[in-house]
Amino acid sequence: MNYRTIVGLEIHAELLTESKMFCTCSAAFGGDVNTHCCPICIGLPGTLPVINKRAIEFAIMAGLSANCKIAEKSKMDRKNYFYPDLPKAYQISQYDMPLCTDGYLEIETESGTKKIGIERIHMEEDTGKSLHTEDGSSLLNYNRCGVPLIEIVSRPDMAGADEATAFLDKLKGILEYIEVSDVKMEQGSLRCDVNVNVVADDGRKTEIAELKNLNSFKAAAKAIDYETKRHIEALEAGENTLKETRRWDDAKSVTVSMRSKEYAHDYRYFPEPDLVEMEISQEWIERIRKELPELPQAKKDRFMKTYEIPEYDAGVIVSSKALAAFYEEAVKLSGDAKLASNFMMTEILRRLKDMDSDISDMPFDACDFADLLKFVKSGTVSNNMAKKVFREMAETGRKPEKIIEEKGMKQITDESAIEEIVDRVISENPQSVEDYRNGKDRAVGFLVGQAMKASKGKAAPQTVNRMVREKLK
Repeated sequence: MNYRTIVGLEIHAELLTESKMFCTCSAAFGGDVNTHCCPICIGLPGTLPVINKRAIEFAIMAGLSANCKIAEKSKMDRKNYFYPDLPKAYQISQYDMPLCTDGYLEIETESGTKKIGIERIHMEEDTGKSLHTEDGSSLLNYNRCGVPLIEIVSRPDMAGADEATAFLDKLKGILEYIEVSDVKMEQGSLRCDVNVNVVADDGRKTEIAELKNLNSFKAAAKAIDYETKRHIEALEAGENTLKETRRWDDAKSVTVSMRSKEYAHDYRYFPEPDLVEMEISQEWIERIRKELPELPQAKKDRFMKTYEIPEYDAGVIVSSKALAAFYEEAVKLSGDAKLASNFMMTEILRRLKDMDSDISDMPFDACDFADLLKFVKSGTVSNNMAKKVFREMAETGRKPEKIIEEKGMKQITDESAIEEIVDRVISENPQSVEDYRNGKDRAVGFLVGQAMKASKGKAAPQTVNRMVREKLK
């Protein structure tokens, strides 16, 4: 029996506005506990919300970037439920008139490009944050309460963890590029819930499980894989799963039941009486559209065409806006797009992975990186030497010219000096010369290696290789 996994995503992204959704309190991350709040944030009686126009614009930007239709009329609604970190016992959200609808993103799969539908993008306010202590008590921080959010609801078009991860990566990149969210999962500004169920070839299907508490894309992928296996086992046992909300336990790599799944009527939605309907003019939408920056896919296509780098390399480089900007600046200053791409894909990305950080944490800038590339282009240092210089730059932040000068890494380019080394190596290795005459071409590599060793790695490798071959012939 074959089974098909069906995945839908609900992604919450905090917006990078200066103030909160309905008041003038700071929306910045952090701050002393309960200092970014006011009577509106904490829901005191008699307070009135005023909607943040910039939050609406950011939501429209996200919608346009995700190929959505922007509603000409939209409104805010009350979503009623009690939870300690929601002090007024309701959340201002959107129900039946969301701001953005019917969008899509395209992802790359093993079978080619696949379109993933986006049902809606709506606005709402964030809740506060609970801290549960070891003695069993709970502390509440309302700094986050009222920070503007957009919720992106996909259609159930993904067929497993790989496609869900590809969609999340694509969406994260877009939100970062248009600068409506800093998409920092570790700070809670990007969060996702996953809906999973499984359908068998004979038509049987499991009930949808909603997965909460996913603090990374890796956790989301692991949770989807776990639930897929759990649902298949249920069907094979002639059983079914419950329609429920489950949380992901990262330490144990399992999902745990939290509660039965809520329905829309459980929230008793009704129009927010303290806010008027929003009217979105086409002129406003078109002005925002014109202000959108170059998006990741467009930048990838341009990098491939302009800089003639492979599709994979271009995709990796544009996956981060900062990384793409770093690369483009280095290309502009060094004049060598392919050499810059090669170093980015090997040395820089390996270093960032080891550091578990991003390009902004590097102790040198694109100008220093471009200088190193220019030393390679001019033949001042070999590729191997340049890698050693790069490692010291990454560890100390020192300028490449200083490292090259102090360590005596300048490449020997004087052909007469290289010829002298090659002649000596050939005379000292008659057996290798004989092997070459007998058709053993690997003898060339041995002699080149000996010549490089004799020069302490400073001789220009291309010149050494050419000379060895010429003299053997």
